[in-house]
Amino acid sequence: MKIDCYFSMGCTSDVALRQNLNEALLAEGVEADISYHRIGEDEAIRLGLKGSPTILINGVDLFPSDIDGFS
Repeated sequence: MKIDCYFSMGCTSDVALRQNLNEALLAEGVEADISYHRIGEDEAIRLGLKGSPTILINGVDLFPSDIDGFS
């Protein structure tokens, strides 16, 4: 499983997300290749990301939304 986590420059949820994700994977006995990315608005737009954090599992947005912006 491939997990990509994207954060805006001002997002403060990265520490909690890392901890929660690691605990969930351990509890479920799942191994994953996890990457964390801190990106700006231009990169978020290029990637089509809508919120921060955005979590993609095997390229699929875990929590898709219709909001505008990546803040």
